[in-house]
Amino acid sequence: MDFIKIAKEVLEIEAKELLKYANNLGSEIESAIDIIMKIKGKLIVTGVGKSGLVGAKIAATLASTGTSSFFLHPTEAMHGDLGMIGHDDGVLAISYSGESEELIKILPHIKRFNIPLIGMAKDKNSSLGKYSDVFLSIKIDKEACPLDTAPTSSTTLTLGVGDALAVCLMKKRKFKKSDFASFHPGGSLGKQLFIKVSDLMRVNNIPIVSEDTKLKDAIVIMSEGRLGNVLITNKDKKLAGLLSDGDLRRALLKNDFSLEDRVLKYACLNPKVLNNQNLLASDALKIVEQYKIQLLVVTDKKGYIDGVLHIHALVEAGIK
Repeated sequence: MDFIKIAKEVLEIEAKELLKYANNLGSEIESAIDIIMKIKGKLIVTGVGKSGLVGAKIAATLASTGTSSFFLHPTEAMHGDLGMIGHDDGVLAISYSGESEELIKILPHIKRFNIPLIGMAKDKNSSLGKYSDVFLSIKIDKEACPLDTAPTSSTTLTLGVGDALAVCLMKKRKFKKSDFASFHPGGSLGKQLFIKVSDLMRVNNIPIVSEDTKLKDAIVIMSEGRLGNVLITNKDKKLAGLLSDGDLRRALLKNDFSLEDRVLKYACLNPKVLNNQNLLASDALKIVEQYKIQLLVVTDKKGYIDGVLHIHALVEAGIK
């Protein structure tokens, strides 16, 4: 059995349905956008079975892209949750047949309160179609299922129309990348746009020695600090240098190397420094990667040490 051929046929069938729909879009999509934009409350998405599963995804997409929305199962609505639909809300109801019993039962209650209803089904003359203020046809010619029965092309089209609505609403609301990040603070984009150096830098138990400290003593402090680095301050307690484990390895190769020397002799006297704790962590990572270093020292404008930012903290926080 040629599964590659079968899979290709499935994708081609569903793609054809999407393209056919795209080439026959009418003004009803604009009417749906208009209704949703006028809603003062939430857009409640509802549906049963596969339509319900797709509806839940549509609601999630809408909610994360600026349109306040949630999914409500019709059965739960009939058993008390109908009160979750307020007078300022709108409803997007999905049923391919347009006759799903559980869904049709709640429609009279929705219309009784003059709540705007957007229906998605294959037939405008279905029960759902007749109740709808705006009707979006999701009729297809062929399911990808070889028996032409299991929802495949129809659910793909429904999902696609839901995505189209979400993107149109994003454009209408001028929804920006920063807005998206606000709805996804734990996502990679949210982390890039909101997590600052101050959120990740280490401020306690920082390995620091004075410039007069002997190398052998500085190594002990470095080991206890578990950062692979030790910071060095001058007599005014300002940053004077930094000794990394790499600096130490290079020092071992010097003919005049001595553990009795002052640590400053082997240190980097111009380490990379940040004096802006409000800098985005993602921008700090760019500096780390550019200079191929492990640690950034964070100071105030006068050179006093506020903390350190280690590459491990950036990686663990998922900063990219």
